[in-house]
Amino acid sequence: MTSLSPELEAFRDRVVAFMDPHVAEYGQAARLGLSLDDDIALARRWQATKAAAGYAGLTFPTEYGGAGLTQLEQVIFVAEEAARGFPAGYFVISLSMPIPMMLRYATPEQKARFVPPALRGEQIWSQLFSEPSTGSDLAAVRTRAVRDGEDWIISGQKVWTTFAQYSDYGVIVARTDPDAPKHRGLTYFFVDLKAQGVTVRPIRQLHSAAEFNEVFFDDVRVPDAWRLGGVGDGFRLAVETLMIERYTAAADETGFGPPLDALISLAREAQLDGRPALEDGRVRAVIAQAYATQQGLLAISEKSILELAAGREPGPEGSIHKLVGARGRREVALCALDLLGTDGLRFDAAAHPRPKTDFAMSWMDQPTLRIAGGTDEMLLNTVAERILGLPQDYRPDKLPR
Repeated sequence: MTSLSPELEAFRDRVVAFMDPHVAEYGQAARLGLSLDDDIALARRWQATKAAAGYAGLTFPTEYGGAGLTQLEQVIFVAEEAARGFPAGYFVISLSMPIPMMLRYATPEQKARFVPPALRGEQIWSQLFSEPSTGSDLAAVRTRAVRDGEDWIISGQKVWTTFAQYSDYGVIVARTDPDAPKHRGLTYFFVDLKAQGVTVRPIRQLHSAAEFNEVFFDDVRVPDAWRLGGVGDGFRLAVETLMIERYTAAADETGFGPPLDALISLAREAQLDGRPALEDGRVRAVIAQAYATQQGLLAISEKSILELAAGREPGPEGSIHKLVGARGRREVALCALDLLGTDGLRFDAAAHPRPKTDFAMSWMDQPTLRIAGGTDEMLLNTVAERILGLPQDYRPDKLPR
Protein backbone atom coordinates (compact mmCIF):
# COMPACT_ATOMS: atom_id res chain seq x y z
CA MET A 1 0.00 0.00 0.00
CA THR A 2 1.17 3.56 -0.57
CA SER A 3 2.74 5.42 2.36
CA LEU A 4 0.35 5.84 5.24
CA SER A 5 -0.25 9.07 7.09
CA PRO A 6 1.14 9.38 10.65
CA GLU A 7 -2.43 8.96 11.94
CA LEU A 8 -2.90 5.70 10.05
CA GLU A 9 0.53 4.44 11.12
CA ALA A 10 -0.49 5.16 14.73
CA PHE A 11 -3.73 3.23 14.14
CA ARG A 12 -1.73 0.28 12.79
CA ASP A 13 0.46 0.35 15.93
CA ARG A 14 -2.65 0.21 18.12
CA VAL A 15 -4.04 -2.70 16.11
CA VAL A 16 -0.78 -4.65 16.37
CA ALA A 17 -0.65 -4.00 20.13
CA PHE A 18 -4.22 -5.34 20.41
CA MET A 19 -3.73 -8.41 18.23
CA ASP A 20 -0.35 -9.75 19.27
CA PRO A 21 -1.42 -10.93 22.76
CA HIS A 22 -4.23 -12.95 21.11
CA VAL A 23 -2.09 -14.80 18.55
CA ALA A 24 -1.59 -17.87 20.76
CA GLU A 25 -5.34 -18.34 21.21
CA TYR A 26 -6.70 -17.33 17.78
CA GLY A 27 -3.76 -17.37 15.34
CA GLN A 28 -3.04 -19.78 12.50
CA ALA A 29 -1.10 -22.26 14.66
CA ALA A 30 -3.97 -22.53 17.14
CA ARG A 31 -6.42 -23.32 14.31
CA LEU A 32 -4.50 -26.14 12.65
CA GLY A 33 -6.26 -29.45 13.19
CA LEU A 34 -9.53 -27.92 14.34
CA SER A 35 -12.76 -29.23 12.87
CA LEU A 36 -14.88 -26.74 10.96
CA ASP A 37 -17.33 -26.62 13.88
CA ASP A 38 -14.55 -25.85 16.35
CA ASP A 39 -13.00 -23.28 14.02
CA ILE A 40 -16.32 -21.45 13.73
CA ALA A 41 -16.75 -21.53 17.52
CA LEU A 42 -13.28 -20.01 17.82
CA ALA A 43 -14.23 -17.38 15.24
CA ARG A 44 -17.30 -16.37 17.25
CA ARG A 45 -15.14 -15.85 20.34
CA TRP A 46 -12.62 -13.79 18.34
CA GLN A 47 -15.43 -11.63 16.92
CA ALA A 48 -16.77 -11.03 20.45
CA THR A 49 -13.27 -10.11 21.62
CA LYS A 50 -12.95 -7.59 18.80
CA ALA A 51 -16.36 -6.13 19.60
CA ALA A 52 -15.49 -5.69 23.26
CA ALA A 53 -12.33 -3.83 22.26
CA GLY A 54 -14.13 -1.61 19.72
CA TYR A 55 -12.60 -3.26 16.65
CA ALA A 56 -15.70 -4.96 15.22
CA GLY A 57 -17.40 -3.11 12.37
CA LEU A 58 -14.74 -0.43 12.05
CA THR A 59 -16.68 1.47 9.38
CA PHE A 60 -20.08 1.03 10.99
CA PRO A 61 -21.84 3.85 12.90
CA THR A 62 -21.03 4.02 16.60
CA GLU A 63 -24.74 4.02 17.49
CA TYR A 64 -24.94 0.42 16.25
CA GLY A 65 -21.73 -0.81 17.90
CA GLY A 66 -19.29 0.17 15.18
CA ALA A 67 -16.23 2.39 15.39
CA GLY A 68 -17.23 5.02 12.83
CA LEU A 69 -13.85 4.87 11.05
CA THR A 70 -13.02 4.79 7.34
CA GLN A 71 -12.29 2.05 4.80
CA LEU A 72 -8.59 2.81 5.18
CA GLU A 73 -8.59 1.75 8.85
CA GLN A 74 -10.65 -1.29 7.85
CA VAL A 75 -8.08 -2.33 5.23
CA ILE A 76 -5.23 -1.94 7.72
CA PHE A 77 -7.05 -4.01 10.34
CA VAL A 78 -7.95 -6.80 7.90
CA ALA A 79 -4.37 -6.98 6.62
CA GLU A 80 -2.97 -7.39 10.14
CA GLU A 81 -5.67 -9.92 10.99
CA ALA A 82 -4.91 -11.97 7.86
CA ALA A 83 -1.17 -11.87 8.54
CA ARG A 84 -1.80 -13.65 11.85
CA GLY A 85 -4.29 -16.15 10.43
CA PHE A 86 -7.14 -15.13 12.73
CA PRO A 87 -10.55 -16.73 12.00
CA ALA A 88 -12.43 -13.77 10.56
CA GLY A 89 -13.62 -15.28 7.27
CA TYR A 90 -16.86 -16.73 8.65
CA PHE A 91 -18.20 -13.21 9.18
CA VAL A 92 -17.13 -11.83 5.82
CA ILE A 93 -20.57 -12.33 4.28
CA SER A 94 -22.45 -11.06 7.35
CA LEU A 95 -20.45 -7.90 7.82
CA SER A 96 -19.58 -7.18 4.19
CA MET A 97 -22.95 -7.61 2.48
CA PRO A 98 -26.21 -8.07 4.48
CA ILE A 99 -25.30 -5.74 7.33
CA PRO A 100 -23.92 -2.91 5.14
CA MET A 101 -27.05 -3.16 2.99
CA MET A 102 -29.11 -2.97 6.16
CA LEU A 103 -27.25 0.14 7.27
CA ARG A 104 -28.07 1.77 3.94
CA TYR A 105 -31.74 0.87 3.61
CA ALA A 106 -33.19 -0.73 6.75
CA THR A 107 -35.53 0.91 9.20
CA PRO A 108 -34.14 2.02 12.60
CA GLU A 109 -35.96 -0.92 14.20
CA GLN A 110 -34.37 -3.42 11.80
CA LYS A 111 -30.91 -1.97 12.38
CA ALA A 112 -31.26 -2.02 16.16
CA ARG A 113 -32.42 -5.64 16.10
CA PHE A 114 -29.81 -7.13 13.78
CA VAL A 115 -26.66 -5.01 13.54
CA PRO A 116 -25.21 -5.08 17.11
CA PRO A 117 -25.58 -8.89 17.57
CA ALA A 118 -23.97 -9.49 14.18
CA LEU A 119 -21.01 -7.33 15.15
CA ARG A 120 -20.56 -9.32 18.37
CA GLY A 121 -20.48 -12.60 16.45
CA GLU A 122 -23.78 -13.78 17.91
CA GLN A 123 -25.27 -14.05 14.42
CA ILE A 124 -23.91 -15.40 11.17
CA TRP A 125 -25.70 -14.32 8.00
CA SER A 126 -25.94 -16.01 4.64
CA GLN A 127 -26.81 -14.68 1.18
CA LEU A 128 -29.54 -16.51 -0.72
CA PHE A 129 -29.55 -15.33 -4.32
CA SER A 130 -28.49 -18.22 -6.62
CA GLU A 131 -30.95 -20.91 -7.72
CA PRO A 132 -30.39 -24.25 -9.50
CA SER A 133 -32.46 -23.30 -12.56
CA THR A 134 -31.26 -19.73 -13.01
CA GLY A 135 -27.47 -19.93 -12.81
CA SER A 136 -26.02 -16.43 -12.61
CA ASP A 137 -29.15 -14.79 -14.04
CA LEU A 138 -30.35 -13.10 -10.89
CA ALA A 139 -33.41 -11.63 -12.59
CA ALA A 140 -34.69 -15.14 -13.41
CA VAL A 141 -35.23 -16.08 -9.74
CA ARG A 142 -38.17 -18.48 -9.31
CA THR A 143 -38.46 -18.64 -5.53
CA ARG A 144 -41.77 -16.96 -4.75
CA ALA A 145 -43.06 -14.81 -1.92
CA VAL A 146 -46.85 -14.44 -1.67
CA ARG A 147 -48.44 -11.81 0.57
CA ASP A 148 -50.61 -13.17 3.41
CA GLY A 149 -51.84 -10.36 5.67
CA GLU A 150 -48.84 -8.91 7.50
CA ASP A 151 -46.61 -11.79 6.38
CA TRP A 152 -45.13 -13.24 3.21
CA ILE A 153 -45.06 -16.97 2.43
CA ILE A 154 -41.81 -18.01 0.72
CA SER A 155 -41.46 -21.21 -1.33
CA GLY A 156 -38.56 -22.33 -3.49
CA GLN A 157 -34.93 -23.43 -3.49
CA LYS A 158 -31.59 -21.63 -3.27
CA VAL A 159 -28.09 -23.00 -3.80
CA TRP A 160 -24.42 -21.97 -3.30
CA THR A 161 -25.29 -20.47 0.07
CA THR A 162 -22.00 -20.20 1.94
CA PHE A 163 -22.11 -21.45 5.55
CA ALA A 164 -25.93 -21.55 5.52
CA GLN A 165 -25.78 -24.58 7.83
CA TYR A 166 -24.17 -22.36 10.46
CA SER A 167 -26.13 -19.21 9.69
CA ASP A 168 -28.85 -17.75 11.85
CA TYR A 169 -30.30 -15.39 9.25
CA GLY A 170 -30.04 -14.68 5.56
CA VAL A 171 -30.95 -12.14 2.91
CA ILE A 172 -33.09 -13.52 0.11
CA VAL A 173 -34.49 -12.26 -3.18
CA ALA A 174 -37.88 -13.71 -4.08
CA ARG A 175 -40.38 -13.14 -6.89
CA THR A 176 -43.37 -11.23 -5.55
CA ASP A 177 -44.97 -10.30 -8.89
CA PRO A 178 -44.83 -13.08 -11.52
CA ASP A 179 -46.62 -10.85 -14.07
CA ALA A 180 -44.10 -7.99 -13.95
CA PRO A 181 -40.97 -7.88 -16.18
CA LYS A 182 -38.51 -10.21 -14.57
CA HIS A 183 -36.17 -7.46 -13.34
CA ARG A 184 -39.04 -5.64 -11.60
CA GLY A 185 -40.97 -8.42 -9.88
CA LEU A 186 -38.44 -9.21 -7.14
CA THR A 187 -38.34 -8.19 -3.49
CA TYR A 188 -35.55 -8.38 -0.88
CA PHE A 189 -36.22 -9.92 2.57
CA PHE A 190 -34.45 -11.02 5.73
CA VAL A 191 -35.16 -14.65 6.63
CA ASP A 192 -34.71 -16.73 9.78
CA LEU A 193 -32.78 -19.81 8.65
CA LYS A 194 -33.88 -21.69 11.79
CA ALA A 195 -37.58 -21.11 11.04
CA GLN A 196 -40.10 -23.88 10.41
CA GLY A 197 -40.10 -24.89 6.75
CA VAL A 198 -36.41 -24.13 6.12
CA THR A 199 -34.25 -27.14 5.19
CA VAL A 200 -30.48 -26.72 4.75
CA ARG A 201 -28.64 -29.48 2.90
CA PRO A 202 -24.81 -29.14 2.86
CA ILE A 203 -22.94 -29.83 -0.41
CA ARG A 204 -19.80 -31.91 0.10
CA GLN A 205 -16.90 -30.40 -1.85
CA LEU A 206 -13.81 -32.00 -3.39
CA HIS A 207 -11.72 -31.32 -0.28
CA SER A 208 -14.43 -32.96 1.87
CA ALA A 209 -15.57 -29.80 3.64
CA ALA A 210 -19.12 -28.57 3.09
CA GLU A 211 -18.99 -24.79 2.92
CA PHE A 212 -21.91 -24.48 0.48
CA ASN A 213 -25.50 -25.59 0.79
CA GLU A 214 -28.83 -26.09 -0.86
CA VAL A 215 -31.59 -24.34 1.08
CA PHE A 216 -35.24 -25.27 0.61
CA PHE A 217 -38.13 -22.99 1.62
CA ASP A 218 -41.41 -24.82 2.16
CA ASP A 219 -44.09 -22.19 2.90
CA VAL A 220 -41.81 -20.24 5.22
CA ARG A 221 -43.56 -17.32 6.87
CA VAL A 222 -41.66 -14.00 6.93
CA PRO A 223 -43.12 -10.82 8.44
CA ASP A 224 -43.46 -7.83 6.14
CA ALA A 225 -41.38 -5.93 8.72
CA TRP A 226 -38.41 -8.02 7.52
CA ARG A 227 -38.63 -6.65 3.98
CA LEU A 228 -35.71 -4.46 2.89
CA GLY A 229 -36.69 -1.67 0.53
CA GLY A 230 -39.89 -1.47 -1.48
CA VAL A 231 -41.89 -4.30 -2.99
CA GLY A 232 -40.44 -4.92 -6.46
CA ASP A 233 -37.13 -3.24 -5.60
CA GLY A 234 -35.25 -6.49 -4.98
CA PHE A 235 -33.24 -6.66 -8.21
CA ARG A 236 -31.64 -3.25 -7.70
CA LEU A 237 -30.76 -4.03 -4.08
CA ALA A 238 -29.39 -7.46 -5.01
CA VAL A 239 -27.15 -6.01 -7.73
CA GLU A 240 -25.86 -3.44 -5.24
CA THR A 241 -25.14 -6.27 -2.80
CA LEU A 242 -23.18 -8.15 -5.50
CA MET A 243 -21.10 -5.08 -6.28
CA ILE A 244 -20.09 -4.95 -2.64
CA GLU A 245 -19.40 -8.70 -2.70
CA ARG A 246 -17.07 -8.42 -5.68
CA TYR A 247 -15.25 -5.57 -4.01
CA THR A 248 -14.87 -7.74 -0.91
CA ALA A 249 -13.57 -10.61 -3.04
CA ALA A 250 -11.09 -8.13 -4.48
CA ALA A 251 -9.45 -7.65 -1.11
CA ASP A 252 -6.72 -10.25 -1.66
CA GLU A 253 -4.32 -10.19 -4.60
CA THR A 254 -3.57 -13.91 -4.15
CA GLY A 255 -7.21 -14.88 -4.69
CA PHE A 256 -7.25 -16.06 -1.05
CA GLY A 257 -4.60 -18.68 -1.80
CA PRO A 258 -1.16 -19.11 -0.21
CA PRO A 259 1.12 -16.07 -0.58
CA LEU A 260 3.63 -15.97 -3.43
CA ASP A 261 6.46 -16.12 -0.89
CA ALA A 262 5.33 -19.67 -0.05
CA LEU A 263 5.85 -20.74 -3.68
CA ILE A 264 9.27 -19.07 -3.77
CA SER A 265 10.31 -20.89 -0.58
CA LEU A 266 9.10 -24.18 -2.04
CA ALA A 267 11.03 -23.52 -5.28
CA ARG A 268 14.21 -22.96 -3.26
CA GLU A 269 13.83 -26.32 -1.52
CA ALA A 270 12.59 -28.47 -4.45
CA GLN A 271 15.03 -29.96 -6.96
CA LEU A 272 14.68 -30.18 -10.74
CA ASP A 273 17.38 -32.12 -12.59
CA GLY A 274 19.63 -31.88 -9.55
CA ARG A 275 19.33 -28.10 -9.22
CA PRO A 276 17.06 -25.85 -7.12
CA ALA A 277 13.74 -25.41 -8.89
CA LEU A 278 14.10 -21.67 -8.41
CA GLU A 279 16.78 -21.75 -11.13
CA ASP A 280 14.40 -23.34 -13.66
CA GLY A 281 13.14 -20.89 -16.27
CA ARG A 282 9.60 -22.25 -16.30
CA VAL A 283 9.26 -21.89 -12.53
CA ARG A 284 10.77 -18.41 -12.61
CA ALA A 285 8.30 -17.43 -15.35
CA VAL A 286 5.33 -18.51 -13.21
CA ILE A 287 6.66 -16.58 -10.23
CA ALA A 288 7.38 -13.47 -12.31
CA GLN A 289 3.96 -13.56 -13.95
CA ALA A 290 2.24 -13.99 -10.58
CA TYR A 291 4.23 -11.10 -9.10
CA ALA A 292 3.43 -8.79 -12.01
CA THR A 293 -0.25 -9.73 -11.85
CA GLN A 294 -0.46 -9.19 -8.10
CA GLN A 295 1.23 -5.80 -8.37
CA GLY A 296 -1.32 -4.79 -11.01
CA LEU A 297 -4.18 -5.92 -8.78
CA LEU A 298 -2.66 -4.09 -5.84
CA ALA A 299 -2.65 -0.89 -7.88
CA ILE A 300 -6.34 -1.37 -8.71
CA SER A 301 -7.07 -2.10 -5.06
CA GLU A 302 -5.30 1.04 -3.89
CA LYS A 303 -7.20 3.14 -6.40
CA SER A 304 -10.46 1.62 -5.18
CA ILE A 305 -9.58 2.36 -1.57
CA LEU A 306 -8.88 5.99 -2.41
CA GLU A 307 -12.22 6.17 -4.23
CA LEU A 308 -13.98 4.80 -1.17
CA ALA A 309 -12.09 7.17 1.11
CA ALA A 310 -13.36 10.00 -1.09
CA GLY A 311 -16.93 8.86 -0.46
CA ARG A 312 -17.60 7.16 -3.78
CA GLU A 313 -19.27 3.75 -4.20
CA PRO A 314 -17.50 0.50 -5.19
CA GLY A 315 -17.36 0.28 -8.97
CA PRO A 316 -17.00 -2.52 -11.53
CA GLU A 317 -13.23 -2.67 -10.97
CA GLY A 318 -13.94 -5.30 -8.31
CA SER A 319 -14.82 -7.62 -11.20
CA ILE A 320 -11.29 -7.33 -12.62
CA HIS A 321 -9.74 -8.07 -9.27
CA LYS A 322 -11.85 -11.13 -8.59
CA LEU A 323 -11.50 -12.48 -12.13
CA VAL A 324 -7.72 -12.14 -12.37
CA GLY A 325 -6.95 -12.96 -8.74
CA ALA A 326 -8.85 -16.26 -8.88
CA ARG A 327 -7.12 -17.33 -12.10
CA GLY A 328 -3.72 -16.38 -10.70
CA ARG A 329 -4.35 -18.49 -7.62
CA ARG A 330 -4.90 -21.51 -9.86
CA GLU A 331 -1.58 -21.04 -11.71
CA VAL A 332 0.42 -20.63 -8.50
CA ALA A 333 -1.21 -23.71 -6.94
CA LEU A 334 -0.58 -25.83 -10.05
CA CYS A 335 3.11 -24.87 -10.10
CA ALA A 336 3.44 -25.69 -6.40
CA LEU A 337 1.77 -29.09 -6.82
CA ASP A 338 4.16 -29.90 -9.69
CA LEU A 339 7.13 -29.08 -7.46
CA LEU A 340 5.74 -31.15 -4.60
CA GLY A 341 5.40 -34.21 -6.85
CA THR A 342 3.67 -37.12 -5.13
CA ASP A 343 3.73 -35.20 -1.85
CA GLY A 344 1.30 -32.78 -3.50
CA LEU A 345 -1.28 -35.58 -3.64
CA ARG A 346 -1.32 -36.01 0.11
CA PHE A 347 -4.27 -34.26 1.67
CA ASP A 348 -5.44 -34.75 5.21
CA ALA A 349 -8.99 -33.53 5.35
CA ALA A 350 -9.10 -34.13 9.09
CA ALA A 351 -6.36 -31.52 9.58
CA HIS A 352 -8.70 -29.01 7.94
CA PRO A 353 -6.00 -26.83 6.38
CA ARG A 354 -7.16 -23.54 4.94
CA PRO A 355 -6.51 -22.40 1.35
CA LYS A 356 -4.11 -19.79 2.72
CA THR A 357 -1.67 -22.40 4.00
CA ASP A 358 -1.98 -25.48 1.80
CA PHE A 359 -1.49 -25.63 -1.99
CA ALA A 360 -3.57 -28.81 -2.44
CA MET A 361 -6.47 -27.23 -0.56
CA SER A 362 -6.02 -24.02 -2.54
CA TRP A 363 -6.14 -25.85 -5.89
CA MET A 364 -9.22 -27.90 -4.96
CA ASP A 365 -11.03 -24.87 -3.54
CA GLN A 366 -10.21 -22.32 -6.25
CA PRO A 367 -13.15 -23.19 -8.58
CA THR A 368 -15.53 -21.95 -5.89
CA LEU A 369 -14.06 -18.45 -6.08
CA ARG A 370 -14.66 -18.50 -9.84
CA ILE A 371 -18.38 -19.08 -9.23
CA ALA A 372 -19.13 -17.23 -5.99
CA GLY A 373 -20.25 -13.64 -6.45
CA GLY A 374 -20.53 -14.02 -10.24
CA THR A 375 -18.97 -16.53 -12.61
CA ASP A 376 -15.95 -15.71 -14.76
CA GLU A 377 -18.29 -15.31 -17.74
CA MET A 378 -20.46 -12.79 -15.89
CA LEU A 379 -17.42 -10.81 -14.80
CA LEU A 380 -16.03 -10.74 -18.33
CA ASN A 381 -19.32 -9.23 -19.51
CA THR A 382 -19.15 -6.64 -16.71
CA VAL A 383 -15.61 -5.66 -17.67
CA ALA A 384 -16.50 -5.53 -21.38
CA GLU A 385 -19.68 -3.51 -21.00
CA ARG A 386 -19.13 -1.32 -17.93
CA ILE A 387 -15.40 -0.64 -18.11
CA LEU A 388 -14.50 -0.97 -21.78
CA GLY A 389 -17.84 0.30 -23.09
CA LEU A 390 -18.29 -2.57 -25.54
CA PRO A 391 -21.76 -3.49 -26.89
CA GLN A 392 -23.94 -5.64 -24.67
CA ASP A 393 -23.59 -9.40 -25.05
CA TYR A 394 -26.45 -11.27 -26.74
CA ARG A 395 -29.19 -12.00 -24.23
CA PRO A 396 -32.18 -13.92 -25.52
CA ASP A 397 -34.44 -12.50 -22.79
CA LYS A 398 -33.80 -8.88 -23.81
CA LEU A 399 -34.18 -6.97 -27.05
CA PRO A 400 -30.86 -5.74 -28.56
CA ARG A 401 -30.04 -2.13 -27.83
